[in-house]
Amino acid sequence: MKKAVHFGAGNIGRGFIGLLLSKAGYHVNFVDVAAPLVEDINALGKYNVQIFGKENKILVENVSAINSNENLDALLDAIVDADIITTAIGPNILKFIAPNIAKGLTKRVATNKTPLNIIACENMVGGSTVLKNFVYENLADDVKPEIEKLIGFPDAAVDRIVPAQKNDEKLLVKVEEFAEWDVDSNGVVGEIPEIKGMTLVDNLNAYIERKLFTVNTGHASIAYLAYQRGIKDISAAMKDEEIVQAARDVWAETSALLIDKYKFSPAVHRRYVQTAENRFANPYLSDEVTRVARGPKRKLSPKDRLVSPASQLIERGLNPEALAKVIAAAFKFDFTEDAEAVEIQNYIKEKGIDAAINFYTGLSSDAKLFQMIKANL
Repeated sequence: MKKAVHFGAGNIGRGFIGLLLSKAGYHVNFVDVAAPLVEDINALGKYNVQIFGKENKILVENVSAINSNENLDALLDAIVDADIITTAIGPNILKFIAPNIAKGLTKRVATNKTPLNIIACENMVGGSTVLKNFVYENLADDVKPEIEKLIGFPDAAVDRIVPAQKNDEKLLVKVEEFAEWDVDSNGVVGEIPEIKGMTLVDNLNAYIERKLFTVNTGHASIAYLAYQRGIKDISAAMKDEEIVQAARDVWAETSALLIDKYKFSPAVHRRYVQTAENRFANPYLSDEVTRVARGPKRKLSPKDRLVSPASQLIERGLNPEALAKVIAAAFKFDFTEDAEAVEIQNYIKEKGIDAAINFYTGLSSDAKLFQMIKANL
Protein backbone atom coordinates (compact mmCIF):
# COMPACT_ATOMS: atom_id res chain seq x y z
CA MET A 1 0.00 0.00 0.00
CA LYS A 2 1.19 3.49 -0.84
CA LYS A 3 2.14 5.66 2.10
CA ALA A 4 1.19 9.28 2.79
CA VAL A 5 2.48 11.53 5.55
CA HIS A 6 0.06 14.33 6.36
CA PHE A 7 0.95 17.13 8.79
CA GLY A 8 -2.13 18.26 10.68
CA ALA A 9 -4.71 15.83 12.07
CA GLY A 10 -7.34 18.48 12.73
CA ASN A 11 -10.76 18.70 11.11
CA ILE A 12 -9.47 20.00 7.77
CA GLY A 13 -6.68 17.42 7.62
CA ARG A 14 -9.03 14.53 8.36
CA GLY A 15 -12.09 15.84 6.56
CA PHE A 16 -10.43 16.91 3.31
CA ILE A 17 -6.89 15.88 2.37
CA GLY A 18 -6.70 12.80 4.58
CA LEU A 19 -10.04 11.61 3.21
CA LEU A 20 -8.92 11.96 -0.42
CA LEU A 21 -5.57 10.29 0.22
CA SER A 22 -7.21 7.34 1.95
CA LYS A 23 -9.75 6.89 -0.85
CA ALA A 24 -6.86 6.98 -3.36
CA GLY A 25 -5.33 3.91 -1.71
CA TYR A 26 -2.81 5.50 0.62
CA HIS A 27 -2.17 4.57 4.23
CA VAL A 28 -2.34 8.02 5.83
CA ASN A 29 0.05 8.70 8.70
CA PHE A 30 -1.10 11.91 10.37
CA VAL A 31 1.50 14.04 12.15
CA ASP A 32 0.35 16.23 15.02
CA VAL A 33 1.38 17.48 18.46
CA ALA A 34 -2.04 17.03 20.10
CA ALA A 35 -1.45 13.88 22.14
CA PRO A 36 -5.13 12.93 22.73
CA LEU A 37 -5.87 13.26 19.01
CA VAL A 38 -2.88 11.12 18.05
CA GLU A 39 -3.89 8.50 20.63
CA ASP A 40 -7.48 8.37 19.31
CA ILE A 41 -6.36 7.90 15.71
CA ASN A 42 -4.00 5.10 16.65
CA ALA A 43 -6.55 3.42 18.88
CA LEU A 44 -9.33 3.46 16.29
CA GLY A 45 -7.38 3.25 13.04
CA LYS A 46 -10.34 4.78 11.22
CA TYR A 47 -12.88 7.61 11.40
CA ASN A 48 -15.98 8.95 9.67
CA VAL A 49 -16.54 12.00 7.50
CA GLN A 50 -20.08 13.28 7.02
CA ILE A 51 -21.40 15.79 4.49
CA PHE A 52 -23.60 18.38 6.19
CA GLY A 53 -27.26 17.67 5.53
CA LYS A 54 -26.69 14.04 4.54
CA GLU A 55 -27.31 10.91 6.59
CA ASN A 56 -24.58 8.68 5.19
CA LYS A 57 -21.07 8.72 6.60
CA ILE A 58 -17.86 8.10 4.67
CA LEU A 59 -15.56 5.64 6.43
CA VAL A 60 -11.86 6.56 6.28
CA GLU A 61 -9.61 3.58 7.01
CA ASN A 62 -5.89 2.78 6.98
CA VAL A 63 -4.88 5.72 9.15
CA SER A 64 -2.37 6.12 11.95
CA ALA A 65 -0.70 9.04 13.69
CA ILE A 66 2.66 10.23 14.99
CA ASN A 67 3.22 12.72 17.78
CA SER A 68 6.14 14.70 16.38
CA ASN A 69 6.99 16.09 19.81
CA GLU A 70 7.36 12.64 21.33
CA ASN A 71 8.42 10.34 18.49
CA LEU A 72 10.76 12.13 16.11
CA ASP A 73 12.43 8.91 14.94
CA ALA A 74 9.09 7.53 13.77
CA LEU A 75 8.41 10.74 11.85
CA LEU A 76 11.80 10.66 10.13
CA ASP A 77 11.31 7.02 9.16
CA ALA A 78 7.85 7.85 7.79
CA ILE A 79 9.33 10.61 5.63
CA VAL A 80 11.95 8.18 4.32
CA ASP A 81 9.24 5.73 3.22
CA ALA A 82 6.55 8.19 2.09
CA ASP A 83 5.08 8.26 -1.41
CA ILE A 84 3.58 11.72 -0.84
CA ILE A 85 3.67 14.35 1.94
CA THR A 86 0.92 16.90 2.49
CA THR A 87 0.08 19.55 5.07
CA ALA A 88 -3.04 21.26 6.42
CA ILE A 89 -1.76 22.99 9.53
CA GLY A 90 -2.17 26.71 8.87
CA PRO A 91 0.27 29.04 7.09
CA ASN A 92 1.91 30.26 10.30
CA ILE A 93 2.91 26.73 11.34
CA LEU A 94 4.84 25.78 8.21
CA LYS A 95 8.10 27.15 9.56
CA PHE A 96 7.81 24.99 12.66
CA ILE A 97 7.51 21.69 10.78
CA ALA A 98 10.30 22.56 8.33
CA PRO A 99 13.26 21.49 10.53
CA ASN A 100 11.85 17.98 10.97
CA ILE A 101 11.02 17.70 7.28
CA ALA A 102 14.61 18.73 6.51
CA LYS A 103 15.93 16.02 8.82
CA GLY A 104 13.65 13.45 7.24
CA LEU A 105 14.58 14.39 3.69
CA THR A 106 18.29 14.29 4.53
CA LYS A 107 17.84 10.78 5.86
CA ARG A 108 15.67 9.81 2.90
CA VAL A 109 17.94 10.82 0.02
CA ALA A 110 20.82 8.87 1.56
CA THR A 111 18.97 5.59 0.93
CA ASN A 112 15.78 6.23 -1.07
CA LYS A 113 16.20 7.71 -4.55
CA THR A 114 12.48 7.62 -5.35
CA PRO A 115 11.05 11.07 -6.22
CA LEU A 116 8.71 12.58 -3.63
CA ASN A 117 6.27 15.48 -3.77
CA ILE A 118 5.46 17.66 -0.77
CA ILE A 119 2.24 19.65 -1.14
CA ALA A 120 1.25 22.34 1.35
CA CYS A 121 -2.56 22.44 1.26
CA GLU A 122 -2.91 25.77 3.01
CA ASN A 123 -5.15 28.79 2.68
CA MET A 124 -2.42 30.91 1.13
CA VAL A 125 -0.63 31.72 -2.11
CA GLY A 126 2.43 29.58 -2.84
CA GLY A 127 2.29 27.51 0.34
CA SER A 128 4.53 24.72 -0.93
CA THR A 129 7.12 27.24 -2.10
CA VAL A 130 7.04 28.90 1.32
CA LEU A 131 7.50 25.52 2.99
CA LYS A 132 10.34 24.65 0.61
CA ASN A 133 12.18 27.84 1.54
CA PHE A 134 11.81 27.04 5.25
CA VAL A 135 13.03 23.47 4.65
CA TYR A 136 16.06 24.64 2.68
CA GLU A 137 17.03 26.99 5.50
CA ASN A 138 17.44 23.85 7.61
CA LEU A 139 19.40 21.77 5.10
CA ALA A 140 23.16 21.34 4.87
CA ASP A 141 24.55 22.72 1.61
CA ASP A 142 25.95 19.37 0.50
CA VAL A 143 22.53 17.67 0.51
CA LYS A 144 20.59 20.41 -1.29
CA PRO A 145 21.46 19.33 -4.88
CA GLU A 146 20.18 15.78 -4.27
CA ILE A 147 16.99 17.05 -2.64
CA GLU A 148 16.47 19.54 -5.46
CA LYS A 149 16.64 16.65 -7.92
CA LEU A 150 14.40 14.21 -6.06
CA ILE A 151 11.92 16.30 -4.03
CA GLY A 152 9.15 18.42 -5.58
CA PHE A 153 7.21 21.15 -3.81
CA PRO A 154 4.27 21.79 -6.16
CA ASP A 155 2.05 24.65 -5.04
CA ALA A 156 -1.65 24.05 -4.53
CA ALA A 157 -4.98 25.81 -4.15
CA VAL A 158 -7.47 24.19 -1.77
CA ASP A 159 -11.04 24.97 -0.87
CA ARG A 160 -13.44 23.23 1.51
CA ILE A 161 -15.29 24.78 4.42
CA VAL A 162 -14.90 22.77 7.62
CA PRO A 163 -16.48 24.82 10.43
CA ALA A 164 -15.47 24.57 14.07
CA GLN A 165 -17.49 21.74 15.55
CA LYS A 166 -17.96 19.40 18.48
CA ASN A 167 -19.19 15.89 17.77
CA ASP A 168 -20.07 13.10 20.18
CA GLU A 169 -18.51 10.50 17.90
CA LYS A 170 -14.73 10.40 18.22
CA LEU A 171 -12.84 11.74 15.21
CA LEU A 172 -16.03 12.41 13.22
CA VAL A 173 -15.66 15.41 10.91
CA LYS A 174 -18.58 17.17 9.23
CA VAL A 175 -17.76 19.01 6.02
CA GLU A 176 -19.46 20.77 3.15
CA GLU A 177 -19.98 18.86 -0.08
CA PHE A 178 -17.97 21.30 -2.21
CA ALA A 179 -14.24 20.62 -2.39
CA GLU A 180 -11.47 21.79 -4.70
CA TRP A 181 -7.78 20.79 -4.71
CA ASP A 182 -5.73 22.14 -7.61
CA VAL A 183 -2.02 21.32 -7.87
CA ASP A 184 0.62 22.89 -10.13
CA SER A 185 1.64 20.15 -12.55
CA ASN A 186 4.84 22.07 -13.35
CA GLY A 187 6.12 21.59 -9.81
CA VAL A 188 5.66 17.82 -9.68
CA VAL A 189 8.81 15.69 -9.61
CA GLY A 190 8.66 12.13 -10.91
CA GLU A 191 5.40 10.25 -11.30
CA ILE A 192 2.25 12.35 -11.02
CA PRO A 193 0.12 11.11 -8.09
CA GLU A 194 -3.33 9.80 -9.09
CA ILE A 195 -5.74 11.07 -6.47
CA LYS A 196 -9.44 11.47 -7.19
CA GLY A 197 -10.42 14.97 -6.15
CA MET A 198 -6.99 16.45 -6.93
CA THR A 199 -6.73 18.31 -10.24
CA LEU A 200 -3.41 19.02 -11.92
CA VAL A 201 -3.34 22.41 -13.68
CA ASP A 202 -0.78 24.24 -15.78
CA ASN A 203 -1.64 27.78 -14.64
CA LEU A 204 -2.13 27.38 -10.91
CA ASN A 205 -1.91 31.08 -10.14
CA ALA A 206 -5.18 31.66 -11.96
CA TYR A 207 -6.93 29.14 -9.72
CA ILE A 208 -5.20 30.40 -6.59
CA GLU A 209 -6.30 33.97 -7.21
CA ARG A 210 -9.78 32.89 -8.31
CA LYS A 211 -10.28 31.13 -5.00
CA LEU A 212 -8.43 33.73 -2.90
CA PHE A 213 -10.18 36.76 -4.41
CA THR A 214 -13.62 35.12 -4.47
CA VAL A 215 -14.02 32.74 -1.55
CA ASN A 216 -11.48 34.22 0.88
CA THR A 217 -12.08 37.85 -0.04
CA GLY A 218 -15.83 37.35 0.20
CA HIS A 219 -15.63 35.47 3.50
CA ALA A 220 -13.38 38.12 5.05
CA SER A 221 -15.53 40.95 3.72
CA ILE A 222 -18.67 39.50 5.25
CA ALA A 223 -16.88 38.88 8.55
CA TYR A 224 -15.36 42.36 8.96
CA LEU A 225 -18.58 44.12 8.00
CA ALA A 226 -20.65 41.83 10.24
CA TYR A 227 -18.33 42.47 13.18
CA GLN A 228 -18.98 46.19 12.86
CA ARG A 229 -22.72 45.51 13.11
CA GLY A 230 -22.40 43.17 16.10
CA ILE A 231 -23.44 40.07 14.15
CA LYS A 232 -22.00 36.89 15.62
CA ASP A 233 -22.01 34.31 12.82
CA ILE A 234 -21.71 34.22 9.04
CA SER A 235 -25.10 32.62 8.42
CA ALA A 236 -26.81 35.48 10.27
CA ALA A 237 -24.70 37.99 8.36
CA MET A 238 -25.98 36.52 5.09
CA LYS A 239 -29.50 37.48 6.15
CA ASP A 240 -28.48 41.14 6.38
CA GLU A 241 -29.32 42.75 3.04
CA GLU A 242 -26.70 45.50 3.36
CA ILE A 243 -23.89 43.05 4.09
CA VAL A 244 -24.94 40.75 1.25
CA GLN A 245 -25.03 43.69 -1.14
CA ALA A 246 -21.60 44.84 0.09
CA ALA A 247 -20.23 41.36 -0.54
CA ARG A 248 -21.73 41.34 -4.02
CA ASP A 249 -20.13 44.72 -4.69
CA VAL A 250 -16.77 43.24 -3.63
CA TRP A 251 -17.34 40.22 -5.89
CA ALA A 252 -18.17 42.52 -8.79
CA GLU A 253 -14.79 44.19 -8.35
CA THR A 254 -12.77 40.99 -7.95
CA SER A 255 -14.66 39.39 -10.85
CA ALA A 256 -13.70 42.27 -13.12
CA LEU A 257 -10.06 41.73 -12.18
CA LEU A 258 -10.07 37.94 -12.57
CA ILE A 259 -11.92 37.91 -15.88
CA ASP A 260 -9.61 40.55 -17.33
CA LYS A 261 -6.42 39.01 -15.98
CA TYR A 262 -7.05 35.31 -16.65
CA LYS A 263 -9.74 35.43 -19.34
CA PHE A 264 -12.16 33.32 -17.33
CA SER A 265 -15.53 32.83 -18.98
CA PRO A 266 -17.83 35.49 -17.45
CA ALA A 267 -20.73 33.03 -17.28
CA VAL A 268 -18.64 30.30 -15.66
CA HIS A 269 -17.16 32.78 -13.20
CA ARG A 270 -20.62 34.09 -12.27
CA ARG A 271 -21.59 30.55 -11.34
CA TYR A 272 -18.43 30.22 -9.26
CA VAL A 273 -19.28 33.43 -7.37
CA GLN A 274 -22.88 32.31 -6.84
CA THR A 275 -21.62 29.00 -5.45
CA ALA A 276 -19.48 30.92 -2.95
CA GLU A 277 -22.45 33.04 -1.88
CA ASN A 278 -24.62 29.94 -1.46
CA ARG A 279 -21.94 28.27 0.64
CA PHE A 280 -21.74 31.22 3.03
CA ALA A 281 -25.52 31.32 3.37
CA ASN A 282 -25.69 27.61 4.21
CA PRO A 283 -26.56 27.41 7.95
CA TYR A 284 -24.73 24.08 8.25
CA LEU A 285 -21.48 25.82 7.28
CA SER A 286 -21.87 28.90 9.41
CA ASP A 287 -18.86 29.97 11.43
CA GLU A 288 -18.24 32.60 14.07
CA VAL A 289 -17.55 36.01 12.60
CA THR A 290 -14.56 36.48 14.88
CA ARG A 291 -13.03 33.18 13.72
CA VAL A 292 -13.37 34.09 10.04
CA ALA A 293 -11.99 37.57 10.69
CA ARG A 294 -9.07 36.39 12.82
CA GLY A 295 -5.49 37.09 11.74
CA PRO A 296 -6.06 40.55 10.23
CA LYS A 297 -2.31 41.14 9.79
CA ARG A 298 -2.09 38.48 7.10
CA LYS A 299 -5.41 39.42 5.56
CA LEU A 300 -4.26 43.06 5.25
CA SER A 301 -0.83 42.23 3.82
CA PRO A 302 0.05 43.45 0.30
CA LYS A 303 -0.29 40.08 -1.45
CA ASP A 304 -3.37 38.77 0.31
CA ARG A 305 -7.14 38.78 -0.27
CA LEU A 306 -7.97 42.46 0.28
CA VAL A 307 -5.11 44.74 -0.67
CA SER A 308 -3.83 42.69 -3.60
CA PRO A 309 -7.02 42.69 -5.71
CA ALA A 310 -7.68 46.33 -4.82
CA SER A 311 -4.17 47.34 -5.89
CA GLN A 312 -4.43 45.36 -9.11
CA LEU A 313 -7.72 47.03 -9.94
CA ILE A 314 -6.20 50.47 -9.45
CA GLU A 315 -3.35 49.46 -11.79
CA ARG A 316 -6.07 48.79 -14.39
CA GLY A 317 -7.60 52.23 -13.88
CA LEU A 318 -10.53 51.02 -11.78
CA ASN A 319 -11.71 52.23 -8.37
CA PRO A 320 -12.17 49.42 -5.80
CA GLU A 321 -14.67 51.28 -3.63
CA ALA A 322 -16.18 48.16 -2.07
CA LEU A 323 -12.77 46.65 -1.25
CA ALA A 324 -11.58 49.91 0.28
CA LYS A 325 -14.61 49.86 2.60
CA VAL A 326 -13.78 46.31 3.72
CA ILE A 327 -10.10 47.11 4.27
CA ALA A 328 -11.15 50.02 6.48
CA ALA A 329 -13.44 47.67 8.41
CA ALA A 330 -10.53 45.28 8.91
CA PHE A 331 -8.57 48.08 10.57
CA LYS A 332 -11.53 48.51 12.97
CA PHE A 333 -11.51 44.82 13.96
CA ASP A 334 -10.71 45.15 17.67
CA PHE A 335 -11.58 41.68 18.96
CA THR A 336 -9.56 41.41 22.18
CA GLU A 337 -9.10 37.63 21.95
CA ASP A 338 -7.26 37.87 18.63
CA ALA A 339 -3.57 38.67 19.12
CA GLU A 340 -3.14 40.21 15.67
CA ALA A 341 -6.19 42.42 16.12
CA VAL A 342 -4.83 43.61 19.46
CA GLU A 343 -1.45 44.33 17.87
CA ILE A 344 -2.99 46.41 15.11
CA GLN A 345 -5.17 48.39 17.52
CA ASN A 346 -2.16 49.10 19.75
CA TYR A 347 -0.15 50.21 16.72
CA ILE A 348 -2.93 52.60 15.72
CA LYS A 349 -3.09 54.06 19.24
CA GLU A 350 0.68 54.51 19.43
CA LYS A 351 1.52 55.69 15.91
CA GLY A 352 -1.74 56.69 14.26
CA ILE A 353 -3.87 55.22 11.51
CA ASP A 354 -1.71 56.56 8.67
CA ALA A 355 1.35 54.75 9.98
CA ALA A 356 -0.72 51.62 10.54
CA ILE A 357 -2.06 51.57 7.00
CA ASN A 358 1.45 52.01 5.65
CA PHE A 359 2.94 49.34 7.95
CA TYR A 360 0.36 46.60 7.45
CA THR A 361 -0.61 47.13 3.80
CA GLY A 362 2.67 48.45 2.43
CA LEU A 363 0.83 51.38 0.83
CA SER A 364 2.47 54.80 0.82
CA SER A 365 0.42 57.77 1.96
CA ASP A 366 0.23 59.16 -1.58
CA ALA A 367 -1.17 55.90 -3.00
CA LYS A 368 -4.72 56.10 -4.30
CA LEU A 369 -5.83 53.04 -2.34
CA PHE A 370 -4.35 54.53 0.84
CA GLN A 371 -6.57 57.57 0.43
CA MET A 372 -9.61 55.44 -0.38
CA ILE A 373 -9.09 53.42 2.82
CA LYS A 374 -8.71 56.62 4.87
CA ALA A 375 -11.95 57.96 3.43
CA ASN A 376 -13.83 54.95 4.87
CA LEU A 377 -12.39 55.20 8.40
